[in-house]
Amino acid sequence: MERKVVLITGCSSGIGLHLAWRLAADPSGSFKVYATLRDLRAQGPLWEGARVRGCPPGSLETLQLDVTDPSSVASARDQVSEGRVDVLVCNAGRGLLGPLEAHEMEAVGSVLDVNVVGTVRMLQAFLPDMKRRGTGRVLVTGSVGGLMGLPFNAVYCASKFALEGLCESLAVLLLPFGVHISLIECGPVRTAFQEKLEGGPGGVLGSADLDTRALFSRYQRHCERVFREVAQDPEDVVEVFVQALCAPRPVLRYFSTEHFLPLAGLRFSDPGGSQYVEAMHHAVFTELEEGEAQSGSFHPEASPQ
Repeated sequence: MERKVVLITGCSSGIGLHLAWRLAADPSGSFKVYATLRDLRAQGPLWEGARVRGCPPGSLETLQLDVTDPSSVASARDQVSEGRVDVLVCNAGRGLLGPLEAHEMEAVGSVLDVNVVGTVRMLQAFLPDMKRRGTGRVLVTGSVGGLMGLPFNAVYCASKFALEGLCESLAVLLLPFGVHISLIECGPVRTAFQEKLEGGPGGVLGSADLDTRALFSRYQRHCERVFREVAQDPEDVVEVFVQALCAPRPVLRYFSTEHFLPLAGLRFSDPGGSQYVEAMHHAVFTELEEGEAQSGSFHPEASPQ
């Protein structure tokens, strides 16, 4: 049986790294994985993990690919020796934490370029061939931060909201072409994503006013609790990607956790938005102070992925 050719962006760490290992080491031998990294000097852990997991020879290759560089995207596409990509995984992402007024425009532009424009570049490079062949799958790393606004994550959420519209629009169009696109909606995941945030894991406060700084401090405490209670290991999240990849009739959205669905549902059930805004504000800034937090209560995402 011919192996499915899978190309994954953002494989230096986190979800992309673990997905590359999972597919390359799959007992069925069904996948040939191209793990792409912006900087190939970071590929050491990828190969060491592949060795430990017993990935067979020829099941995994690395390519340099920077989603912000059109020539890099084109070069990676042209280096796929099979001449086709059956499954494209758009996983490369970047975060930005802190009050909106504290962000430098360069950092804002960087997040949007990687998360949104970078995904568009990948789709423009690989979708035409999938449509021409009448088959293909695209998996996009989404986030509950693309389904509901999270405080101090305004730019990150804007980028993930944009991916929701992008993928939903394409899903409608791609039906007659035999190409399926799915968003994998992730909650907090135990990866190095926080350490790679624009401005660092502590966020950017700049000249924010004292009240905003106090709220940010509460937000950080809230995040610590949520991450402690509900964060997932990347191996668990990767299995949701595999589910979407192997589904006979894949759907548009897969959720790595159901923990945040009640709050997301509240947002969609109240078109005016006030109920969601008040519930989210209470969950983030009030519950902790009142001592009402319980492990089964609603919590927004601690560290979007």
